[in-house]
Amino acid sequence: MKNLLFAILEILRCAQNDVFELRNGINKIGVGAEYMESFTPDEKEQLKEMLDSYEVEKEPKGPEYAGFWRRYFASIIDGLLISVAEAIIGFFLANTIPKLVRGSLWGFIPMPSGYVSFLMGWMYFALMESSPHQATIGKIVMGINVVDLNGNRVSFFRASNRFFAKTLSVLLLFIGYIMAGFTEKKQALHDIIARCLVMKR
Repeated sequence: MKNLLFAILEILRCAQNDVFELRNGINKIGVGAEYMESFTPDEKEQLKEMLDSYEVEKEPKGPEYAGFWRRYFASIIDGLLISVAEAIIGFFLANTIPKLVRGSLWGFIPMPSGYVSFLMGWMYFALMESSPHQATIGKIVMGINVVDLNGNRVSFFRASNRFFAKTLSVLLLFIGYIMAGFTEKKQALHDIIARCLVMKR
């Protein structure tokens, strides 16, 4: 049993340095093989069971920031959803408060005024990104979410700041959005202003 103990200690030490694969079985063990000759069949079986159940701790992965294209497709999904919602609300307003309808899409779909559309977008993004999901529906589909610089859930106030800052990203000919493709933490301009990160789930 003493030899068995020494062998296990040596094997576990080597495993921490990734010298060999633990789950390849005792026949492929390089370091500690000199101990194997003195093992009884029961000891070998015991060692094999320990190796099969032992898991080497791996270095934790660094943060995975959401890239430009993942965010882009999430925006497309959100844009489509908001357009559908605007069309539904537009039909309702056309029959109740016509003054809040700015015109029609394709000649027959009434669309709400710019103020109503802006309010809808603000509520959608701010409420969803500050919710327990930390993401809009588009972001959920694409497997990303919005967090603060410490990786925590953002408040409604911070999510609102992020939404309003998108106006600046648009006014700069969408360069503020394109920044997400080459900044160190994949931040768009509105992320930097609101001190937010968009992460992979």
